[in-house]
Amino acid sequence: MNTPNLPKLQTVLTAATSLAASAIVFRSIAKELIPNTLQQNLHSIFQKFLIRFSSQITIIIEEFDGLTANQMFQAANLYLGSNLSRSTRRIKVNKPEKEKELQVTIDRDQQLVEVFEGVKFNWVLVSHNTENLVTLDKKHNHGAFLRSEVRYFELSFHEKHREMVLCSYLPYILCKAKTIREEKKTLKLHTIDYNGTDYWGSVNFDHPANFDTVAMDSEMKKELIEDLDLFIERKEFYREVGKAWKRGYLLYGPPGTGKSSLVAAMANYLKFDVYDLDLKELQCNSDLRRLLIGTGNRSILVVEDIDRSFESTEDNKVTLSGLLNFIDGLWSSCGDERIIVFTTNHKEQLDPALLRPGRMDIHLHMSYCTFIGFKTLASNYLKIQEHRLFPEIEQLLEKVQVTPAEIAGELMKNKDAQIALEGLIKFLQSKLELG
Repeated sequence: MNTPNLPKLQTVLTAATSLAASAIVFRSIAKELIPNTLQQNLHSIFQKFLIRFSSQITIIIEEFDGLTANQMFQAANLYLGSNLSRSTRRIKVNKPEKEKELQVTIDRDQQLVEVFEGVKFNWVLVSHNTENLVTLDKKHNHGAFLRSEVRYFELSFHEKHREMVLCSYLPYILCKAKTIREEKKTLKLHTIDYNGTDYWGSVNFDHPANFDTVAMDSEMKKELIEDLDLFIERKEFYREVGKAWKRGYLLYGPPGTGKSSLVAAMANYLKFDVYDLDLKELQCNSDLRRLLIGTGNRSILVVEDIDRSFESTEDNKVTLSGLLNFIDGLWSSCGDERIIVFTTNHKEQLDPALLRPGRMDIHLHMSYCTFIGFKTLASNYLKIQEHRLFPEIEQLLEKVQVTPAEIAGELMKNKDAQIALEGLIKFLQSKLELG
């Protein structure tokens, strides 16, 4: 029996698709003209209609799960903000106080079409306000309505791609967002602050040092970079062998040989925050425990002058055994991608218990400046690769012990390369005469 008065299925689906697109525009207008409760009811009607007549499926990604932030929402917000098309007419820009870069995200009710492995996905950021009655005066039964914003993403796609979305697309967004976050990350230097919630206070870490500018033996630099790369790549290996994902380095040598600059270069290379732990500021092992727990993943914990950190004999101070126990046990088990760097001017004075592998895996001797180190400094400060005075400086450096810091100090005295190098030669000659 023919039913000419009923629309064909294809017509219904076409109308449903058109309504889905129109809903975006309608929702934007409705926010200005229609009460919030009615908006939500109308939106619910649209969703029910689409579910009934369309082959599309919609995943809801809420901003919060109770009071806990939803990592999937945060990842999607970051990912979509980095993939805004030129057709996007409304974008949201934010500049956090301690961050360097602007944060660009999709604005509410803006549709964004994303194609992944040949499949088209429609994203919309939905938001609406809610009002909750909060009692201010129980005695007189007085209260007030507090308004809050509820946000969530609607991800729509053909139902046949459900498994691909859950198993491939959303995990891809999580991974991609992590990469974007690391690339844009503003490094932080954390120092002890007893007024903070976890004893740490932070400032932006703007140290310019990198491996190209650090004056150290080129072979040692190469081996260090390879060791850091291997460490970062071996998450599964550490898990398989049952070891904490951490690495320990000992930087030793006389003052001024670039130990602090090398730590900065490591942090900039890895994009790791730095935690500067001065053990002398702590009152007891309990302080140390709280500080270590408060450090984040992908970080470098720096303990400078470790040989002088246990000179006090007071009973309430941090002990070496306490430090070792926390590094080996508690601290190791509460985070990933942790690097700990100890520095000392006198390696021979260290307790042998500190030097074993697992605590200090790599020992790097930061020596006096070599000619190769000098050429790095000359490139940094004078912007030169060669000069007629280099051979004379090379001969002097073979006879004189001088730190990279002393060389840098001389090169900074004049921006003219000739004058600066002549001043350096006089400085080296005077040190040679003093013996």
